[in-house]
Order: sequence, then C-alpha cells, then structure tokens
Amino acid sequence: MFNTPHMTDVATLRSRAREHIERGAVTSGYQGNSEVVVRLLNDALATELICVLRYKHHHFMASGLNSESVALEFAEHAKEEMLHADALAKRIVQLGGVPDMTPDTLSQRSHAEYVVGGSLLEMIQENLVAERIAIDSYRETIAYLGSNDPTTRRMLEEILATEEEHADELAGMLGNLAPVARIRAVGRPV
Repeated sequence: MFNTPHMTDVATLRSRAREHIERGAVTSGYQGNSEVVVRLLNDALATELICVLRYKHHHFMASGLNSESVALEFAEHAKEEMLHADALAKRIVQLGGVPDMTPDTLSQRSHAEYVVGGSLLEMIQENLVAERIAIDSYRETIAYLGSNDPTTRRMLEEILATEEEHADELAGMLGNLAPVARIRAVGRPV
C-alpha cells in the first residue's frame, strides 16, 4: 500500500469536519486570518463597485472621435468589474463575513477614486490609473495571503489577470487617442 505520511487519516478528517460546522468552508485547516482577509476583500469589493460606477458613467458620457468603440469597451469593463465584485462578495460570505456594500462608505474604502473626466482622453486616463491601483492592490493582497488561503489567492490572481488586460487595453486606447488630442490642442500635428 502507498504510504502518504503528509495526509491526515480519514477518521481525523471526518471528526474535524463535524466540529464547528457552522463555519462552513472555514475549517480548522484554514491558515489565514479570516477577519483580516474579509477586511481586505471588503476593501477590494468597494474598489470594484466604484470601478463599475465609473466605467458605467464613462460608457454613457463618452463622446467625440472614436467614442463608440471606447464606450463599448467601458461597458465591457464595467460588466467584468461587476463579476469581480460578485466573486469577492461570495468569498467574503464563504469566510464567514458580510459583504460591505454600504453606499455611504464605498468611496472611502475604495482604493481607486471615482473621477468623472471631462473628455474621452481623460476618461481613459482615469480608468487606467484606477486599473493600475487595483493591480498593485491585488498583488499586495496576493503576497499577503501566500499559501495561507489558496482559494482566495487563486480568485484574486484571476481578477488580477483581468485587471492587467484592462490596463493593457486602456493603454492601447490612450496611445491611439493621445496624438489626436495633441493635434486638437495645438491645431496641427505635433
């Protein structure tokens, strides 16, 4: 028979599973600090919800040259940010916490700001800044989690990958629109 000394025996696993069943997914083997993780996830949730609102606003307010394609991209990003918010809220509940979606404190807890932007170029810039903030924030949270909470870490790594895609797309848009904005500003190509 194959010996697996690193594995807990079945009787112990079964016994532990019956202890504190009200904790749901948080078993005695959970190595993270669930209170800290829930707080970090609630901050990320606030950030995602602020990003949804900003992207939705920009989607409806986008106007001018190239605005149709940019507005559609803003709408797609808003949808993906909402999926992130849903995943974060679900994980918060799994960890025994309560998702904090209180409108009065969202902008205070969010890492990213809700900046309207007056032009299409400014909207793209503000969304890119917010994505860069989210990227650094998720990287730090992932590093904090390490191997103590692999489920949350994997979820955040997936969100991080999407945020990096958003930043790359926005940087591409910025590169495409910036020369046009400079031409308009001075009346001739720079």
